[in-house]
Amino acid sequence: MTLDRLETLDPEPEEVLTAELVVSDDVLVKAFALGPNAELHAHEHGDSTNVFHVLQGTVTVLQGDEEEPVEAPGVVHHDRGVSHGARNDTDEVAVFTASLCPMPGAD
Repeated sequence: MTLDRLETLDPEPEEVLTAELVVSDDVLVKAFALGPNAELHAHEHGDSTNVFHVLQGTVTVLQGDEEEPVEAPGVVHHDRGVSHGARNDTDEVAVFTASLCPMPGAD
């Protein structure tokens, strides 16, 4: 038995690959692998708190009007309704998870 749910994702340059790791009634955890020069465009979740866990490489985190490079291991909290995204400004693959609670669309 393996408890590790993290999938191996190997994106090409400018490509974003995702995998849903945990989906339940109250939480969603997705993995994102950003190839060099890839970007997860800024968006928001009005009903969910979002937490990024940077696992590999350096992710330039976008939050509101700010951006900051965050190296692994790193954790970034996004309040509900705050615009956020991520970009890989390096030549290496960057990997992070995004945990949303409660699950978007949950009542």
